[in-house]
Formats: sequence, structure tokens, C-alpha cells
Amino acid sequence: MSDTCHELLLRLAGRLPDELLWRYRDWAASDAYAVLARSLPRTLLHGRIPLTDHELRLLQDALVPYGAEPGAVSSIKGLDELPPTDYTFSPESPDRVPMGDSATVVLGATLRGRNGVGEVRSCWRIGPTGINRVLLVAATTGHARLTGELQRVLRALGEHDPCVEVVPSGMDLPPYHRAALAASELVCAGAESDEHLVLS
Repeated sequence: MSDTCHELLLRLAGRLPDELLWRYRDWAASDAYAVLARSLPRTLLHGRIPLTDHELRLLQDALVPYGAEPGAVSSIKGLDELPPTDYTFSPESPDRVPMGDSATVVLGATLRGRNGVGEVRSCWRIGPTGINRVLLVAATTGHARLTGELQRVLRALGEHDPCVEVVPSGMDLPPYHRAALAASELVCAGAESDEHLVLS
């Protein structure tokens, strides 16, 4: 259940507002599926955010067992395929925040050599809502909990709506993540050197 919900929330990056997405991911990290089951379908309907067939299956599998209304889920519009992302990404912050900033240093210290973690990469996303750091982490297990942990680290360092993308090994990346990855720079590497835990 955790993996299914995590994949759904991962795929909604760049489509759900950051201030909602990080909170939903925090709830997933703490197994608050009943709260997610009530909130996420309403948010998707209210925001007119369509889902692919695969995403709809993830939503049904992850949240209907926890009380998501089947009628609300079936009312979410379908999407044949994901369009290209509306954001642009850069390896350098337009605000001139250096890669050696405090957040990067803390993240490197937290994840360097860590079991279950592969590459850790970072870039900057530029869009209508402003400039945000995007953290991309390849991992084997505990994706939702690792996302929650890293979001809390970034919030403690002053990032109000952290964008943390913990990618399961071997996942086919959506356009948003491919674009972010193409512009990213390596922060550090965890203990895993398996080829499936290399994002690039």
C-alpha cells in the first residue's frame, strides 16, 4: 500500500500545488491513508487534474480500501498520456544560491553512504509559483518514509514547500522527473552502487 500511494504522489509532482503535495506525502510517510483517502480525490476533482489509466488504478488500489469514495474516484477525468512539464529546470539557482548551500551540505551528510539509497541529485525549478529546489533520490525501499524525512529536513532549513522526489529503482520516470533529472547535479551517493540506483 505504501509503495502504491508513494508512486501515485510521485507522479503528481508538478501537477498538484507544492503546498498540498508535500503535506500529502507527509501523511503517506506516517501511514495516514484514511486522511489521504478523504482529501486527495476531492483535490483532484476540485483542481480538474486528470489522471492516466495507470494513475487511476494506483488511486483506486491505494485509497479506496481506506475510504475514498468510489463515485469521486470514478468522476476524475482521464488522460491518455502525460504532457510535457510546464516548468523549466536549471542546475543553478536563478537566485544565486550556491550548490554548497546549507541544505545541500546537510542533505549530503544525511544521505552519503546510506543503505538503500543510490544517487542523490538536486536542481532548481522555475515556474509561475517561483523558484524551488527539487531533490531527486534513487532508493530501494522505504520511499514514503524517506520522502517524509527529507521533507522535514528541508522545512527545518527554511524551505516551506519542499520538493522531494524519492524514485523507486527501475521506475520509468514521468516527463516532470526526466526534465528535472536532465538539469540536476550530483549531491552525493548512498551505499548502493547498483545500476538501477543511478538516476542519470
